[in-house]
Amino acid sequence: MSHVMPKISKSKKNIFMSILPAVKLTPDNTFWTTYDDEADVLYVNFKKPSHADDSELTEDDVIIRYEKGDIVGLTFLNASRRSLS
Repeated sequence: MSHVMPKISKSKKNIFMSILPAVKLTPDNTFWTTYDDEADVLYVNFKKPSHADDSELTEDDVIIRYEKGDIVGLTFLNASRRSLS
């Protein structure tokens, strides 16, 4: 199945560009995201495949996933209710 991305406005393109600082913070300047609309959860992975062997839940409902002591991903609970600040 092929997906064709519709034309997007300059303001929408700028939203994508706003993630650049986050990309630069990641190992290998790469990450993958998946959003689960039904659960309102944003998954951010820094390694594929990753096999987390430990995790911690922060006070602000972010699950930090570890593999052999290295952070391999973040899970943002209640993602749509978060502000960007």
